[in-house]
Amino acid sequence: MTPTLRTERLLLEPYVPEDEEGFVALFQDARVSQWMGDGRATEAADRALFGRIFTKVYAQKLFDVWAVRRDGLLIGHAEIKPTDVVGGHEIIYALAPRAWGSGLGTELAEALVAYGFGPLGLAEVHATVAAPNTASLKLLARIGFEHVRDVIEDDGSTTRVLTRALPVPH
Repeated sequence: MTPTLRTERLLLEPYVPEDEEGFVALFQDARVSQWMGDGRATEAADRALFGRIFTKVYAQKLFDVWAVRRDGLLIGHAEIKPTDVVGGHEIIYALAPRAWGSGLGTELAEALVAYGFGPLGLAEVHATVAAPNTASLKLLARIGFEHVRDVIEDDGSTTRVLTRALPVPH
């Protein structure tokens, strides 16, 4: 069961069916979707993806997926899941453009890392970021992620693999 997480300004909680319109609007925004998965999908595909969060991810307890809210409004999406690309758990997050530039991305990424190191008991947390997504690369570098390798995608684009290790106590 995906737990509810709180940061100073954000509430991360499992999606509810009423979030569908907000989820689709977020994923249909080209400024957001250009960095998500294979880029912008059709509205129908995004609605199907939202449905699978309930019928597959939550139903089978595959990994944690959250609706990200600020002041009660859906402003983003977050997940932490095992992926073969990194050979471990990867954080994934997206915020609506109206939430950009205010430190919420950092707050959100830090919450996901803390959850990975804490309740999930991970020694490392990973992220994959399209090379041109400089804002996300800078954010992750600021919070301790290190670039470990590049993956050349089928379309010739480059994805950066970043890792943050659990600090070793002295």
